[in-house]
Amino acid sequence: MGKIKAKWLVVMSVLFGTFTVILNNSMLNPTLPTFMELFNTDAVAVSWLLTIFMVSMGMTMPLTGYLGDRFGKKRIYITGLFIFITGSLMGALSPTLGMIIVSRAVQGIAGGLMMPIAMALIFNAFPKDQRGLAVGIYGVAAMVAPALGPTVGGVVIEYFTWPFLFLFNLPFAVTGILFCLRYLKPTETKPDLKFDLPGFLMITTGVGLILYALGRGSTLELLLSPISLGCVALGVVLISIFVKYEVQQESPLLDLSMFKIPTYSASIAVTATASIGLFSGIFLLPLLIQEVYGMSEIQTGLLFLPAALISGVFMTLGGKLLDLKGPRYVVPVGLLLLGGFTLALGFNTMSTSFWTLLVLHALRSAGLGMCNMPATTAGMNTIPENQVAQGSAMNNVIRQIFSSFGIVFFSIYYEVRRAQLTSLEGQAASLQSLNEAFMIAGVFILVMIPVSFIMKSPHKSEAVN
Repeated sequence: MGKIKAKWLVVMSVLFGTFTVILNNSMLNPTLPTFMELFNTDAVAVSWLLTIFMVSMGMTMPLTGYLGDRFGKKRIYITGLFIFITGSLMGALSPTLGMIIVSRAVQGIAGGLMMPIAMALIFNAFPKDQRGLAVGIYGVAAMVAPALGPTVGGVVIEYFTWPFLFLFNLPFAVTGILFCLRYLKPTETKPDLKFDLPGFLMITTGVGLILYALGRGSTLELLLSPISLGCVALGVVLISIFVKYEVQQESPLLDLSMFKIPTYSASIAVTATASIGLFSGIFLLPLLIQEVYGMSEIQTGLLFLPAALISGVFMTLGGKLLDLKGPRYVVPVGLLLLGGFTLALGFNTMSTSFWTLLVLHALRSAGLGMCNMPATTAGMNTIPENQVAQGSAMNNVIRQIFSSFGIVFFSIYYEVRRAQLTSLEGQAASLQSLNEAFMIAGVFILVMIPVSFIMKSPHKSEAVN
């Protein structure tokens, strides 16, 4: 089998696992009312199906760098797939909502192991000047899966029983394991690597507390409650102590010296901002379509599907341009498209057509494709090869926190601002609130364009001082 073909089989192998994890998570979004009815419970209890996954995944990610180095990246990724299958079977066989929530925590642990390691495996298989295209194609899964998930979940819950929401994962996960066993090459292991237990406890607890507070902060009252504020404060304190502790360790859990590399730090800032852009659309556009214009869930799905496909195309194009020209020719253009067309969504009127929204969303998604994965690849191209798993883990954790923050901020802004607009009727108040939210998101993204020019081309090395 040719050398190039073997490289692309690595991408295909990790694609199966990544796509399955992301698809399963987004499949559950439209089915929450069904679970409320099935188990005779309220929205707060059912929301834990999503919150616990996010929290457990975020708490696991900081550990992946150590595990990948200690036991080998291939072994950890396949272990993550087996854990994900276990969680899926637990979910399908669960007799109570509580057990389903536990199974979702198990799935989150699997996702936390797999997502950072997947990137490291691709980086091991490709030289620096080919990683942009490879990561761009891999990143298609991250864009298409959230768009397909709600539609697939709606079909499953409509024509099958709810356990099939979990059983649906099994063929893809098993296929992923078979591909990984066959095509992933074992990576070097370090059996004597010391485990930083104090660092692990501090960072995972800190991240978990912040994600928990953001996950439950669907209203201003909940976000400002003593529990949420206390969790955020304690989480920030633990992470601050973790930073001071890690810089003094010979074998840190996460080597924070990577943040001294300007391109890597800038890439983190760009991808965190892009995540806010992504999730602002995922949250705000369904509200716009259904609450303001009175359209159906099917039309909402149709709005997202072309955008996901276009994002995938431009993610691949952006990756290719990154390999040829470097990040300065790709990422700023992506941010300009993402921010500009997000800002354009802030000028909707009651007569704005569905097709106008579809085009604007597709164009902003093209920008997302050109700035998200290319920025990630450019940043990790500048860190030492043996720290790629750690770098990917930190990137994913920070994106997870900012994604959660984006959803919380825009959901609260929408509710609070709509309540303030007492002079407007219901739909008009909703439209005004959503327009302002899109404008805020657009300006926030555009402000990041100058930062993106800090990033250097992949062939220009940056040393850690």
